[in-house]
Amino acid sequence: MTATLLARRVVERNAMAYRRMWLSFTSAFVEPILYLLSVGIGVGALVGKLPGPGGHLLTYREFVAPGLLASSAMLGSVFDTTIAFFVKYKYLKTYDAMLATPISIADLSIGEVLWGLLRGVIYAAGFLVVMLAFGMLHSWWSLLCVPVALLVGYAFAGVGLAATTFMRSWTDFDYINGAIFPMFLFSATFFPLSRYPHGVQAIVSWTPLYQGVALERALVVGAVSAGLVVRAVYLAVMGTLGLRVAIKRLGNLLQP
Repeated sequence: MTATLLARRVVERNAMAYRRMWLSFTSAFVEPILYLLSVGIGVGALVGKLPGPGGHLLTYREFVAPGLLASSAMLGSVFDTTIAFFVKYKYLKTYDAMLATPISIADLSIGEVLWGLLRGVIYAAGFLVVMLAFGMLHSWWSLLCVPVALLVGYAFAGVGLAATTFMRSWTDFDYINGAIFPMFLFSATFFPLSRYPHGVQAIVSWTPLYQGVALERALVVGAVSAGLVVRAVYLAVMGTLGLRVAIKRLGNLLQP
């Protein structure tokens, strides 16, 4: 069997395992929608229009929604390649059993990243439907929001998997939470980048979630430019490097 097919077996195993845990699967999908309803629509009634890509003026809910779409892809992908992966590796010894089959370290790593991607894209696609229902999509370029969510998920799934191979205990996950939560709040999801101090703007503009937020927001309003390609390449490279590190690290940990 090819490596792709063997990686798919890992995805199938995870899908079967979640048949009895579907509530946990839906949690990260519901959270961004609650943010949209409470912050984007509730607080948005008190906020005027904000500048968007290409000089478009956006209502607050139209401004926030693309950022939450990118965040959905991030959160969905990160959970399975960090916490869920750590449990299977450290406590359940799931991968020891997998490696007794023709599945290799590379198959295992790619399969876990694919599963994280699948989860993240499902969340993003569902959120896009919610945006459509609220009339927040203003361009046919919005059809590319799901492929972009795939890139966001790939970036965070690859790096999340790599980072988790360095985790020794649950305490170490504070580092991941310490990176994810500030990105969620400050990657121009809720406020325009121009509202931050100049030094903070420079830092935020290089964060991975900001690349996804900027891409999604530009597609929603149809403000497409060549600069978006650079952001997409950034996310693709980030995911690929993370996956490569994860494969090497897991090889040392599981097959020393």
